[in-house]
Amino acid sequence: MRFRDRTDAGRRLARQLADRVGDAPVVLALPRGGVPVGFEVARKLAAPLDVLVVRKLGLPERPELGMGAIGEAGIRLINPVVVRLAHVSADQIAAVERSERAELDRRVRRFRRDRPRVDLAGRTAVIVDDGIATGYTALAACEVARGHGAGRVVVAAPVASRDALADLAERADDVVCVHTPPAFRAIGEFYDDFRQTSDAEVVRLLEAAGPGL
Repeated sequence: MRFRDRTDAGRRLARQLADRVGDAPVVLALPRGGVPVGFEVARKLAAPLDVLVVRKLGLPERPELGMGAIGEAGIRLINPVVVRLAHVSADQIAAVERSERAELDRRVRRFRRDRPRVDLAGRTAVIVDDGIATGYTALAACEVARGHGAGRVVVAAPVASRDALADLAERADDVVCVHTPPAFRAIGEFYDDFRQTSDAEVVRLLEAAGPGL
């Protein structure tokens, strides 16, 4: 299965979510690529759209490979197996985390601007990304949403690895995925158009979605 682009993926994902989110859901998109997907989901669910900013912690020598993730509200997850196998020191982890925390804070300021965070107290948080590979950023997002008072957490993505979904099923109340391929190497393999989403596009879509209620 392939998706034309993130808009197509969001529409297909939204159809599967319609009967699984309950009342008063809030769509929390993971920027940047998750925002075009989340925008379509929020439209279908008639739900407010907000961003939930998390950052992968990449290995010092191979930043594309994750050894953990950080999120808003001081959330920090580390994969000890990856750290041990890659022989990453505590000082190296701290250096990567400082860099990613600075970028996380920049994105929060850039994307939210003066918009208040949508109140999650007692509501269903629907965490949306354009795909899930290792699952560590989605796991961090679950922790952030619960820390902000979400009564229920649903993780949703157009495509995801089977291992990541198994891990997420232990942390989220529900996990929804359109396509779970038997072999998974990279999210972009399942998109015809996987061009990077810009900061400006994220801001535009958040403004188009209107104020969260």
